Amino acid sequence: MKKLFKNPEPGDKIEIIVKGKSHQGILLESHEQGVLLLKLRSGYNTGYKKEDIKEIKLLEKKQEKKKKKEKRISGKKPVIDFYLTGGTISSKLDPSTGGVKWLIDADELFSIYPEIFEIANIRVKSPFMKASENMDFRDWQRLSRMIGKSLNDSNVRGVIISHGTDFLHYTAGVLSFMLKNLNKPVVLTYSQRSSDRGSSDSRLNLKCSAYAALSDIAEVILVGHANLDDEYCYALQGNKCRKMHSSRRDTFRPINCKPVAKIFSNGNIDIIRDYKKRNKNKVEVDSVFDNKIALIKFYPGQSPDILDYYMKNKYKGIVIEMSGLGHVITEGENNWIPKLKEIIKKGILVFAAPQTLYGRLDPNVYSPGRKLQEIGVVFLEDILPETAFVKLGWVLGHELWRGSVMTKQKMLENINKEFNNRLDEGFLV
Repeated sequence: MKKLFKNPEPGDKIEIIVKGKSHQGILLESHEQGVLLLKLRSGYNTGYKKEDIKEIKLLEKKQEKKKKKEKRISGKKPVIDFYLTGGTISSKLDPSTGGVKWLIDADELFSIYPEIFEIANIRVKSPFMKASENMDFRDWQRLSRMIGKSLNDSNVRGVIISHGTDFLHYTAGVLSFMLKNLNKPVVLTYSQRSSDRGSSDSRLNLKCSAYAALSDIAEVILVGHANLDDEYCYALQGNKCRKMHSSRRDTFRPINCKPVAKIFSNGNIDIIRDYKKRNKNKVEVDSVFDNKIALIKFYPGQSPDILDYYMKNKYKGIVIEMSGLGHVITEGENNWIPKLKEIIKKGILVFAAPQTLYGRLDPNVYSPGRKLQEIGVVFLEDILPETAFVKLGWVLGHELWRGSVMTKQKMLENINKEFNNRLDEGFLV
């Protein structure tokens, strides 16, 4: 049995025979004694007891990739600044561990996704590499400042940001406020499945993102699969879309509005609705943010005592995801009215966002909404809760906008199409 393990090394393609059945895949480094770990063609890792393996065949040795020496900035193609920030799309398979590791430079990006280098000259930048759940407002600030420089560079045609999916809509939302007087496309994109899997969505998403970055759509947009097939991508308004499925490739959906466009892998773009066009503005980076804010999801029977935490720790504003048209408990032992009145009197601003996502809040239909409005809760129409959260942090980051009246006024102002007067629900998942 020991002789079988002399030649194959982690990264080699092998075939093993277990209980009369053949299994092929990439040999991975195993940290469990007596177990051979194999990455199958399906993309999944499977362990086999070495004592059950009757035969091992070496099919293909691991190929050591040489660095690419192609000159990719030729002056003949338009320039796109590409920001690697993390997530599945910014990673690659590590054959020695079976996991993924971050891409680090243009050579690695080129080795996996050479197609986008054929569309444009790609300048790869990496302000940080993080899973999206590990990001915070400081990462948003740093990213916005770097993107602002790219947008004000006359040599740059557009910007792409690769990002993890889980909190991508937070970043897309906050960039729509931090980047003012936008002049070129700012495209965020993602991958639900790693590049080594046959069902990966990364290749189509990146090609469509490159074409979007070269388009005339001067907005913060999110580009990704429009359906389960590799047909085309949607360009979605950054502050009115949301991750709606844990694993589907078309996870991001527009909320209360239509997509901006369909983008095809051959470069064709079908415009669906109006958008801000490319222009010669000088982009202003307005990256202030106050993180003493919170987003609370209301649930049945919830005690209002949770609000004591935010009062004790001197929070400045709270967004509450309310049920239906904008409701929380307003009677009985867990009545929220007294506690909300108390924290509002202490200076904490309270805003309501729709837990339903689709549709609009209306406090005037039922008495609970009327009671909440009377004590000073501000209802934010059809805004997404995540967009309300990042907008509140951004608004409070402006010293001149602080204070009850001014902050409420700014939160209700339609600064970058975060409110939609005419709702479109034709894209419900």
